[in-house]
Amino acid sequence: MLLLPFGAAAYAADPTPGSDQGGSPGPSAPAELKISTELPKEIKVANSSGKATLTAKILNKGTKDTGRITLTVLGLDGMRITGVDGCVTVPDNKLPKGTNTGFACAIDNLAAGADKSYTVSATYDLKKTGKICLPVTEGTGEKLLWQQGPVPFGTTRPTPNAPDTPLLLGTDNVPAAPPGGSAGPSPTTPGTPAPTPPSQLPKTGVNDGVLPLLAAAGLLLFVGSTGIWWASTRQHRRRTH
Repeated sequence: MLLLPFGAAAYAADPTPGSDQGGSPGPSAPAELKISTELPKEIKVANSSGKATLTAKILNKGTKDTGRITLTVLGLDGMRITGVDGCVTVPDNKLPKGTNTGFACAIDNLAAGADKSYTVSATYDLKKTGKICLPVTEGTGEKLLWQQGPVPFGTTRPTPNAPDTPLLLGTDNVPAAPPGGSAGPSPTTPGTPAPTPPSQLPKTGVNDGVLPLLAAAGLLLFVGSTGIWWASTRQHRRRTH
C-alpha cells in the first residue's frame, strides 16, 4: 500500500473541451485495453510571467481494468512542465533527449470506463515554439500503451499587449514580431502535421496515424530506464514510511 498519493487525481475546473489529437496506441498495447489521454484544445499563457495551467486527462475506454500504469507528462522546446499534482519529477538524467522537464504519475488501477484528470503547471516561452508529450506505460516497465504527442501548442495571432495569449493545440507558435521586425515563420493552422519530434520519442503527432515501431524504440529505452528509477523510488518510499 502506498502512503503517498502518487496516483491521486487532481480535478481542475477546465471549461475547454479535451482532445486526443496526436495520440496513438503503443505497438503492443492489448486490443481490449483502450487507454487514451486528452489535452485541452486551448490554453492561456500569461504574457507577463509565461505561466500556464492546463488539465491532462487519462481515460480507460476499454472493457477491463488497467492494473498499474504510469502517465508521464513531458515538456519540449519552449514549454516546460513545472508541476503535476500528485506526481513526481523525472530526474534530468532519465529524460529523453529533446525534452526539458517531466513528471511521472503512477496509477495503481484505472477501472473500465473511468478517467483521471491531473492539473499541470507549466511555463511557456512565447518567443519559441513549445510542445508537450503524454506517454502511458504498463506498470513501471517498458511496454508503451499509448502516447499523445509530441504535439505543439501555439498561435498564429500573438497578443503581446493583452494580459494573456491563447494557444491552440496542434498549432505551431508564431512569436510576436519585435518592433520593426517580421512576425517570424509562416504560420501553421490546426490540423496540419506537427514538427518532427526528437528521435528518442515516437512520432505520434497530428495525422501521423499508426505509431512507427522503429521510432518507438527510443522511448522504450527511456521508459525502461525510468521504470527502474520508478521501482527503486517506490521501494525506497515504502522503507522510509
